[in-house]
Amino acid sequence: MPPLDKCPHAKPFKQRKSLATRMEEVAGIRAKFPTKIPVIVERYPKEKYLPLLDKTKFLVPQELTMTQFITIIRNRMSLMPSQAFYLLVNNTSLASMSQIMTEVYRDHKDEDGFLYMTYASQEMFGSIVANFFNIDF
Repeated sequence: MPPLDKCPHAKPFKQRKSLATRMEEVAGIRAKFPTKIPVIVERYPKEKYLPLLDKTKFLVPQELTMTQFITIIRNRMSLMPSQAFYLLVNNTSLASMSQIMTEVYRDHKDEDGFLYMTYASQEMFGSIVANFFNIDF
């Protein structure tokens, strides 16, 4: 599959809004939807093979499992069955597929109140791990 073009104007969510603005946004979301988890899902910056999602903000039911959430993301990207991708929490770890979103949120939410996730293809995942552990291939 040919590489996809990166969107040159797309800055990460944290760089588009100040911490105070993001905190206010989460407070409003949590007040209006107390049983939903505010999640930001972005493509890994160096990703070349997976498409951009049509949105980055998701309000996810607390009882949803990671497996169910990944299925939602996969469907939004319209991936072929043979295409694999990884969903990293805070750019550092893979959550257990059996975990419910409440547990992932409790353990990994950012100081602003959002839960940040990054998706990457299998090709990119190897370089993410290498960069994280400073491994040269």
